[in-house]
Amino acid sequence: MRPEERLTYVASIDRPRLKLPDGKSVAVWPVVNVEHWLIDHPMPRQVLTAPTGAALQPDLPNWAWHEYGMRAGFWRILAAFEQRGICPTLSINGSVCESYPRVAEAAHAAGWEFMGHGFVQAPTHCVEDQPAMIARTIDAIKRITGKPCGGWLGPGLTETLETPDHLAAAGIRWIADWVVDDLPARLRTRHGEVLTMPYSVELNDIPVQMIQHHAAAELEARTYATADRLLAEAAMPGRLGGAKVMSFAIHPYITGVPHRIGMLERLLDGLLARDGLVFMQGDAIAEWYLGTGSHV
Repeated sequence: MRPEERLTYVASIDRPRLKLPDGKSVAVWPVVNVEHWLIDHPMPRQVLTAPTGAALQPDLPNWAWHEYGMRAGFWRILAAFEQRGICPTLSINGSVCESYPRVAEAAHAAGWEFMGHGFVQAPTHCVEDQPAMIARTIDAIKRITGKPCGGWLGPGLTETLETPDHLAAAGIRWIADWVVDDLPARLRTRHGEVLTMPYSVELNDIPVQMIQHHAAAELEARTYATADRLLAEAAMPGRLGGAKVMSFAIHPYITGVPHRIGMLERLLDGLLARDGLVFMQGDAIAEWYLGTGSHV
């Protein structure tokens, strides 16, 4: 199915007005992306271009850039969330559970939710057998957490036209690749409906810092601006208002470095200080949304 066949278009002003528990207005969904980059492949991101201007393999400098995040950056991020009593969602390649068990086990012990993110960090379009890759990822996560993951984010948000069908067949209940709204929505598959989850490609350290080359403070400012606007809209009368979901996404090799980790700490403190916000994980958001009875 094409995207427009899976997802019915509904204007935001035509959606039912929803309420979050305990009188909150905006659900904040933080996502930490932890990935496994294979030295055998071209690197998913490059901070340092090759001296000749052509990508070279093996690409040691960019592999090592990412590896720093797994060895040092992740632990700063873990501490920032733990010190504030916030449990984010971990978007995790299944192979991280095998190659970096120290990271996966620490996240699980801290109460983080696991979301499937492919088996290794490579585009879904390059995977010859998607059902096998999805099953392998879910199994790897289950070995760490004791249960299969309920959500999925494709590496780089990549999907083929068949991917939602494969995910639904494997038991995935919500997918974060469809960044189409400020609320979840129902997505048709050949194996029943799943939900889209409001992930963000703009409140995300990859486009903000690595592609657009802004200072770390830009991500902080964008997130505050988004939160304040959604809080204001939530209080509007009629269907213009009602509950919203706001996500922001970070990566250990970007936000976990010494010159950016302070931004994350300030950001979390600033969000905690705003009345009307509540931090939630993906499964909780999905259960809340389904419980509203919304048919969108």
